[in-house]
Amino acid sequence: MKTEKQKMLDGELYDPLDKVLVDERLRTRLLIKELNDTREDQIEERTRILKDLIPNAGTGLWLQPPFYCDYGSYMIVGEKVFFNFNCVVLDVTYVKIGSRTLFGPNVQIYTATHPMDHKERSSGVEYAKPITIGEDVWVGGSAVICPGVTIGDRTIIGAGSVVTKDIPSDVFAAGNPCRVIRHLTPKE
Repeated sequence: MKTEKQKMLDGELYDPLDKVLVDERLRTRLLIKELNDTREDQIEERTRILKDLIPNAGTGLWLQPPFYCDYGSYMIVGEKVFFNFNCVVLDVTYVKIGSRTLFGPNVQIYTATHPMDHKERSSGVEYAKPITIGEDVWVGGSAVICPGVTIGDRTIIGAGSVVTKDIPSDVFAAGNPCRVIRHLTPKE
């Protein structure tokens, strides 16, 4: 029989109040508090905390506090990724972020979702869909990336956008819902 954690990672309905998951989230919350309480000049302390919080991150990850996530351990982050102030990543399942990707302030990344049927939803179960964000992507401030979305390499997501569907590589996309505005021409 699958554990609640395995159901969660597999995108199946699971109980978020399972003791193992509650304990993991508490550990994460304590690390987040430590991170968010650091000063700009405490680079070594921030680096130590980030290695515990997001163990699957490449070199050069920079999170501008405050930052929030559910687990941290389900984020797979490339090199030189930057999160500006007040970003939230609900990494109830895997969030893959390519190298050199930039997130403006207040960006929200949500893998967590809930059943559409009110009876299922009221039972307290939920599920998640993974998110993949390519390399060299720029996500503008206050954008929301919804469960199950893939954003292609080198794409720009306009500020305030709500990304509900996949967005291809090499485009500028914006709006609510987010849609392709124009294709970008790579510089040689």
